[in-house]
Formats: sequence, structure tokens, C-alpha cells
Amino acid sequence: MKKIYWIILLVPMMFWSCGSKNTMPEDVMYFATVELNTDLSQFSNKEKKMLRYLFEAASIMDDVFWKQTYPGDRKSLIEAYKNSPDTMAFLNINYGPWERLGGNKPFVNGYSDKPKGAGFYPIDMTVEEFNALEDTNKTHPYTVIKRNAANNTLRVEWYHEAYKKEFEKAAQLLEKAATLSENESFANYLRLRATALRTSDYYESDMAWVNVKDSKVDFVIGPIEHYEDALFGYKTACESYVLIKDVEWSKKLESIGALLPELQANLPVSKAYKAEVPGSDVDINVYDVIFYQGDCNAGSKTISVNLPNDIRVQLSKGSRRLQLKNTIKYKFDKILVPLSDILITPEQRHYIKFDRFFENVTFREIAQGLGIKRTLKTNEPVRTALKETYSALEEAKADIAGLYMIEQLHKKGKLTEGDILENCVTFFASIFRSVRFGASSAHGRANMLCFNHFLDYGVFSRGDDGFYTLNFEKMPRAVNALAEKILRIQGDGDYAAAKKWLAEKGTIDPVLQSDLDRISAAHIPRDIVYYQGKSVVGL
Repeated sequence: MKKIYWIILLVPMMFWSCGSKNTMPEDVMYFATVELNTDLSQFSNKEKKMLRYLFEAASIMDDVFWKQTYPGDRKSLIEAYKNSPDTMAFLNINYGPWERLGGNKPFVNGYSDKPKGAGFYPIDMTVEEFNALEDTNKTHPYTVIKRNAANNTLRVEWYHEAYKKEFEKAAQLLEKAATLSENESFANYLRLRATALRTSDYYESDMAWVNVKDSKVDFVIGPIEHYEDALFGYKTACESYVLIKDVEWSKKLESIGALLPELQANLPVSKAYKAEVPGSDVDINVYDVIFYQGDCNAGSKTISVNLPNDIRVQLSKGSRRLQLKNTIKYKFDKILVPLSDILITPEQRHYIKFDRFFENVTFREIAQGLGIKRTLKTNEPVRTALKETYSALEEAKADIAGLYMIEQLHKKGKLTEGDILENCVTFFASIFRSVRFGASSAHGRANMLCFNHFLDYGVFSRGDDGFYTLNFEKMPRAVNALAEKILRIQGDGDYAAAKKWLAEKGTIDPVLQSDLDRISAAHIPRDIVYYQGKSVVGL
């Protein structure tokens, strides 16, 4: 049986202002500290040696992510607070002096708000200056923008050049791990990923990773998600996961992949917005994650993975959806259930179930691979057309389309376990969990869009006692309308509409804020932090 450490990490949220001292506000950040562990008795000594190499390579991604997210000198920052354990802990959780679950506001003196471009662009770079830069690779997901010291002009530098020392070391570790793998498809992926780190060309390794389905170990490494670039949404941040497959739970999901063509065809939008045919080579499996590093470990922790992001791979071959069961369970037990006891009406709390939470998470990942990848008018990637608004809308699409698909499959008798009302109440309660991630989080803004849409459609009511009650009869129409709206904006590549919508509906009103304050006052963790590493799993 896994041990669970329940530690309240009490960290003051301190705000910067000219000439003022750090202050302690009413809200205090809480994290539930849990142990990332699993049973490794099934692995040979050779495989355990391979795992040690993977842990080492993953740690390198953590170092690179610090460079990508914090444009200052990390050593100086750490040195300044080495004698303040609480502040040091918070610096490590946030990968810098800005609180990720608090709108990226500074919590130590001497800092203004976090630069939107993080460490991907010069801090003093203007949008006009970037637009004037004549280099077609300036928007590439694997390049950084730097300033030439000699003449103060901008230049483009590939990741494998900017992080050459770190990427080369990681590549060597992957090649060593490949020689120890007892699964050839996994070994092939590791070798190709090593090449990708050296060249900034990830296509072949992404294609190879889609084939890694029967390995007991899985490993995600490299520059992947776009959330960190809040300026344009172009650049990818480095991260890594070490994963151990849960064979029993994976078997429960074997039949879902075959439903993808039907799920795409049944999306609640006109044919043009769902004409793309997703790749059929889809893998939906369940894992225990035993090591998070880099982007996925910053602030709120990832509970599922839908990769690769390369639309060429998705359309030609498919993608993989990895459900991180141990993390999902931790968040359900330590956050969602106690939060629901405060906000959800007692008459509906019995609908909140872990299996439905897991199901909702699974189908949101399936939904992320559906819809449209290129705009109808210009055929450019939706991500490029929607710029910095893309991530929030994509997360909102995944959430609501996932719930839509669950409703449809229940109606057709293809999902028979549980009650759809359980999915609905669990989904609604989870909105409060994700909204707490704040305006700087794509997931937080996505859930605010959903909350305000439900409010407009009368899907829920709030009693004088502060409890929320769901109106099941009004929910299907609201779900359909929200899914259609997002899919249309994505298909049209309507950046102006996305930006306007997020500005108007991606915010928290005073009543909701008072309810979130009640959650904080009850010391409900906002998220989790890990006790993790080689020693934790016995390596």
C-alpha cells in the first residue's frame, strides 16, 4: 500500500511594491504533499538501471525549464533566500518569484509582474520589434529570441544551440537507457529522441513514441507545451515524466480508441468544423507517474497527457492519451472531495465519485485530439491563428467536449457504468478546483469560461447557504452550445472573438471569489506537491 504524506505547506504570498516590505495577506497557499511511488518489483536490475538514467535525463529538463521560465540569474535568486525555508519552498514550487496560482504576481520584494514572454524573449523586446524581425523561424516552437550585444538587434537561436550542454548530456543518457530497454519500440523512441534533442527536429521521435504501447515504462521528455509563452503562445517549455504502466486499469480503456471516428462525427457543430479525420492509431492507457520535472511540475500538477502536439503526427498516425491515475486520485481525495463538502449542496454530493472523475479526465484527453487542427479559411494551424488565446480555448474545448461525448455514449448505451448525473456533478465541482489555478493558468481561464457559460444558461443556482445546486435538465443544451462556440472559433481562427470572450468571461466575479475564499479559509489545498526522486522509489 502506498504511503501518503499529508503535509500542509504554509507559504506566505508576498507582494512587491516600491519601498514596501513583504506583507502577509489573508489568503495562504496550501499544498498537499504526496509521495510519488509505485511497485517496481516487476522490473529486472537491468531495467532499474535504465530507470536511473531516465531520472537523470528528466532532471536536466528541470534545469532547462528554469532558464526558459525565469529570465534572471537563478543562482542569485536562490542565494538570496537560502536561509528562508518557506520562501525557498515556494520558489521551487513556482520556478521563480512569481506565484503561478496567483496571477503570476511576485511574492518577494524587488519584482514586478512576470514577463509574458518568460525567458523565451528579451525582457525589453517590444511586439513591434519582434514583428519587424525578418526570420521565418522566429515563431518556431523550438527557438528562442535573443539580443545581439554588438548592435542591439534580435536574432533567432534553436533550442539545441541555446541549451546545447544540457541537451547533449540528456541525449547521452537516453542512448544509455536505450541499450538497457527490454522493449524495442521504447528503445527506438529513446534513440530518436536523443537525436531530436541534438537537432530540434522532433517529428521522427514523436512518430516513434506513438508506437510505444506495450512497454511497462514510458518516458516523456523535451520541449512540449506552449503554456509558458504568454506573449504569443509560440514557444514550448521543457518537461519530463517517468511513468509506470497500470496494466489492470489500462485494460478498462481498450475499447475507447475504436470510438474516435464516431465521436468526431458526432461533435455538436456543422460538418466543415469536424471534417478532419483524426489518426486511428490511438493509445489510451493508465500510468502511475513517479517523477515530474520542469513545466509539468510547475504550480498546478498535470493529471493527464495527450501527445504528440504535432498536428502532422495527429492527423497521419494519431496520438496517445496517458491517464496519470495516482495523481488523479490524490487530487480527488485531497482537494475535490473536501471542496465539494463546502460548495456543493448536500443533496447532490453523493454523485461525486472517483471513477466518474477519472472518466471525465479520460474523455477530456480524447476530446483534445478531436475537432479541427487547421483553420477553414487560411489552412494555418489553429494554435498559430489564436496566438496566446489558444491554450485556454483548447483546454475549455477538451473539458466540455469530453463531457458532451460521455453524455452521448450514455444515451447510446456504449457507456454503462455509473450514472451520467455523477459525471455532471463531479464535472461541475471540478470547475471550482481548476478555477483556483488563477488567470495566469490556461486551465483556470478555461474553467471560468465554462462557469460563466453555465451561469448564463441557468445550469446551476447558488442558495443563500452558499451551496450550489445543478439543474440537470438545462445542462445538455448548455454543454452543446459551449462546445459548438469553441469549435467554431477554432475553425474560423477568430483571434478577435477569442480575445474578447476571454476578457469578458474568463474572469472571477465577487460572489465566486467569496466562495473561493471560503475554500482557502478551510485550508483546502489548492494543489499538490511531490516527495519524489530515485530514493523514493528505491533506485
